[in-house]
Amino acid sequence: MSNDARTDSDRYLDLQRSEEFAELRTRFRRFVFPMTALFLAWYFLYVLLSTYAHDFMSTKVFGNINVGLIFGLGQFVSTFVITMLYARWADRELDPRAAELHERLEEQGVDL
Repeated sequence: MSNDARTDSDRYLDLQRSEEFAELRTRFRRFVFPMTALFLAWYFLYVLLSTYAHDFMSTKVFGNINVGLIFGLGQFVSTFVITMLYARWADRELDPRAAELHERLEEQGVDL
């Protein structure tokens, strides 16, 4: 099959099978899966402590602020921190590589 006769889907499949795309996917998974596991562990710890450690979670830290409230607010903080870390990591590691692959498809005349 000549280069002109190749369809966009053929080119997409070639790109998907490429070593560069596999590396991009691997880098993404190396960041996302551990971060997701960490967040879920933190979340389930909070839920379990809230359910089974009432005395600990109701321990006053200062004023009317208790450990449970701090852990609950920590859930929001950790969500924002993870989001910021991912955005910085993606800008530095993922996006430049994805842009290279995108440019390669454009050079091949793939309609994006």
